[in-house]
Amino acid sequence: MVEKGAMQIAGLVIALIGLVGVCAVTGMPQWRVTAFIENNIIVFENQWEGLWMNCIRQANIRMQCKVYDSLLALTPDLQAGRALMCIAVCLSFVALMIAIIGMRCTQCSGDNERTKGIILLLAGIIFIVAGIVVLIPVSWTANNIIRDFYNPLVNVAQKRELGEAIYIGWTTALCLIAGGIILCCFCRPREKQYSYTVPSKSVASAPVGGGIIRKTSKTSSLYSKSQYV
Repeated sequence: MVEKGAMQIAGLVIALIGLVGVCAVTGMPQWRVTAFIENNIIVFENQWEGLWMNCIRQANIRMQCKVYDSLLALTPDLQAGRALMCIAVCLSFVALMIAIIGMRCTQCSGDNERTKGIILLLAGIIFIVAGIVVLIPVSWTANNIIRDFYNPLVNVAQKRELGEAIYIGWTTALCLIAGGIILCCFCRPREKQYSYTVPSKSVASAPVGGGIIRKTSKTSSLYSKSQYV
């Protein structure tokens, strides 16, 4: 029992780390960063591009960020990343609330182990879906960055490198999926219990001296003779 409760808490903590990571990745501007290649070496200035804003950091001291004026200023992968990351945040939060209700140490859903197992299964599935949703924009953006980086037709000034948000996003998705799998393991099929009844014997036989004496049970009459008059 103690080990089972500890595993539930471990799965919940891992999923909670994933939720924090999703929120951080959604707000971080380091999705696409300046690539320092060939003549495009800018020592005193770094450019970051995120889902909501782009930032320019000068000499590692001063940083200026500007929110995008329009969605048209974003690439298709970042546009889709906005919607998908917001969906992932909502799914992770809902799954966390459901998982807390189904925990062994809580009494929100009573003491029914079967009910709590179903609740944890639902929370685990939502966590896994949230992890997959995080993987889509992160991997899509990373694929576009790597493709443009090695594409000779793309201008050097337009090439970017993978930012910290991409790596944190992959780790976050792994935490959400791992936490969801752990929570799903606590929903097991209920074992059926069978009950057997032994029928009462009305006739008992016992061998005596080579013969068989049969003993039958007779119901005694409860009616008196005066009732027949």
